[in-house]
Amino acid sequence: MKRTFLNLKTFAAIIFTAGLMTACSNEDDTVVAPEPDTEEPDAVEDPRWITVAGAKMGEEPGDGNGGTLIYSVTSEDAKNPNVSIEPFENGFIAPSNRTARLQSSEDGNTIFNISYAGDTGGNYTKYTVEGGQTFTPAGTEVSIAPYVGTAPRWIKLFDGDQTGAAVYVNNENEFDENDAYTRTEATIGVVTLDLVNSSIKEFQEHSVALSAEEEAQGYYISRIDMPTLNAAGDKLYIGARLSKVDPATAESDSGFEILGSKTIILDYPSLLNPSVITSTVGHGNTNGYRSINSFEYNGSVYQANQNDPEGSHILKIDADNEYDDTYDFNLDDALGIEGAYILAWRPAANGKAVLAYRHDGSAEGVAGLQGFFALVDLNAKTAVKINDIPYDPDFYLFQYQGFVVEGTEIYLTQGAVGQNGNIYVVETETGAVTKGAELVNVAGSHFIGVF
Repeated sequence: MKRTFLNLKTFAAIIFTAGLMTACSNEDDTVVAPEPDTEEPDAVEDPRWITVAGAKMGEEPGDGNGGTLIYSVTSEDAKNPNVSIEPFENGFIAPSNRTARLQSSEDGNTIFNISYAGDTGGNYTKYTVEGGQTFTPAGTEVSIAPYVGTAPRWIKLFDGDQTGAAVYVNNENEFDENDAYTRTEATIGVVTLDLVNSSIKEFQEHSVALSAEEEAQGYYISRIDMPTLNAAGDKLYIGARLSKVDPATAESDSGFEILGSKTIILDYPSLLNPSVITSTVGHGNTNGYRSINSFEYNGSVYQANQNDPEGSHILKIDADNEYDDTYDFNLDDALGIEGAYILAWRPAANGKAVLAYRHDGSAEGVAGLQGFFALVDLNAKTAVKINDIPYDPDFYLFQYQGFVVEGTEIYLTQGAVGQNGNIYVVETETGAVTKGAELVNVAGSHFIGVF
């Protein structure tokens, strides 16, 4: 569609000419001024920026270690299949030695980044989204490396874009006076970051223990990630992965029994009083990987788990800060597959979500197992594969990071490693899928989401 624009000079000339014509047509040469327009003009909403992120190849296809490039378009252009986006050729390089850990404001106008690894690892920066490759630095930089290291695991809390939280865990085996193994100490660190003023808000370290029986068997918390604020805003939930040593040798034990999924709980905002809760429904890890792993919805927190022997579950933590073990949502059962593994997911406010997953039947692609998307209903505990998105054996979603929620619509990226793809928009109420802008790829690289 061709759009016509009038500049101010042209507009003034038209008004002046119209005035002369009106004056000449009046017999008494009296010019009557028009009644003033008292109606308020319709408000024009600013565009919702959709920022596409691509992970460039380092040494191997799909490793994402060559850096992260971002490029933004309006939501209107993101839905337009005639629009072509080339983030790897024209994008802004997000500062990071490896794949950047990106977050966006709820309105899409700000990108938050903490560099991962290297000399700048742990540096927090934020940018105002201006469109295209223009991301203007906003505020000041601050390093969280002194608190959580140069490769921090962090997330933006859902508190109106006010706070970020980053975490780490250190482990050390302990022995008695006879050099016999007793337990593995897990010391966690948690820092909260003022995203508005670029400053540290709070930092705490804690020793977090499992039960005496579990620790005697060699279990310990080996990785933590994905802090999530509860609905009341007074507790922080942190996902955890368990590992195990052989108590007889203190050597790593890989063939161990998977325990019930666990979450660390801290008081918020003080980050004090750690405790651990355990699910009897799901087993395996709750720390996720690159994407947010748990979300508050309707007063509860819904959390994905991984490496569950019965396939990934979505678990529920209620307002009493305990797992709701009456809520049993197993993805294997819902999708009719085996070995479901939730890679990333994001719900809309209606309790319906888009979920990226793989399973035991996934093809082995150039960078790992093939991924798929499903539409999930948290209330009905149902999931259905989204068939209107094309899939390829090289469609790799393990490093997937970002979805955009706009009302009941969820935006995502599709594109196999080294191949072009598209933005797709899923209307979660109906399941309708819109094919959007083309995403132009380069050899060995892949798209890791939208923000």
